[in-house]
Amino acid sequence: MELWEAINGRRSVRAFNDRPVERNVLERLLEAAIWAPSGGNAQTWQFVVVTEPGRIRSIKTVSPGLLGDPAAVIAVCQDLTKARAKGGSLGETFLAPVDAAMATENLLLAAYAEGLGTCVIASFHRGAVGTSSWPARGDRADAAHLRRLASRVSSRSLT
Repeated sequence: MELWEAINGRRSVRAFNDRPVERNVLERLLEAAIWAPSGGNAQTWQFVVVTEPGRIRSIKTVSPGLLGDPAAVIAVCQDLTKARAKGGSLGETFLAPVDAAMATENLLLAAYAEGLGTCVIASFHRGAVGTSSWPARGDRADAAHLRRLASRVSSRSLT
């Protein structure tokens, strides 16, 4: 798929089919996300992938903007403590949100190229998310796996 086709064609989707998203497709989406630029190469983002329907229903209870029944949810998160440690106040207040946005855009375009519908959801109950046990063990993208993906990304020659 051509880049401009993806940019012009991607739309927010709120009606999903019940087809599961295969693990290798989810991994490609994460790889696209980690290819995004990161201020100072801080890479303080984290990705939470949830495919279990019961957990997705739980997420919907604290996220009123999550409409429909998606087969997968990918939460793009930031470790603001790491962002502050790596970039000071600028890292925490500016670079972390911008980095998350760039990673998200890569993920959205890759999902479109894979034939998947997506919708960015920013409505959630901060208190409920902050005090819940979510993400549960196994939901967070395996850190070692993300490092392997990142090493493949950084070992590729861009020249």
